[in-house]
Amino acid sequence: MALSMQLNKLNTVELMELDQLKTYLINKPETLETFPFGDDVSVYKVKNKMFALLAWRDDQLMLNLKCDPDESIMLREIFPTIKPGYHMNKKHWISIYFEDPIPKGEIERLIDNSFMLVVNKMAKKINRLFYYIYNVLNLHFQYIVPYRSL
Repeated sequence: MALSMQLNKLNTVELMELDQLKTYLINKPETLETFPFGDDVSVYKVKNKMFALLAWRDDQLMLNLKCDPDESIMLREIFPTIKPGYHMNKKHWISIYFEDPIPKGEIERLIDNSFMLVVNKMAKKINRLFYYIYNVLNLHFQYIVPYRSL
């Protein structure tokens, strides 16, 4: 009886952590949860660009996040449950498996970094577009958008 109570406790904690993780992801600004790969794979997007994927793989919870290539190498050395991104560009994505504990603050930091990598890339594209419209096409408006090296 004690073993079944422990298993129930473990399942409750696992579900609570999963709920916390989903809540943290969906509460990022302008974020939508989509299911392009089926009901069991949650994809989190900001302005239609993916920054996270949450799924079960081999009975383990897996979170894919965009990551700086140098940081991903360091993270894999520190945390054995962080691997190159499963079914993703291995240089720019990591997969986090929750078989061993990783501090909640570290998971949140990695989610924030993934989100910001995607948002910053969007900002660069928009800045280039405005530079092209205002400066290259010589459209004369009230002001000229300065070009910043991107």
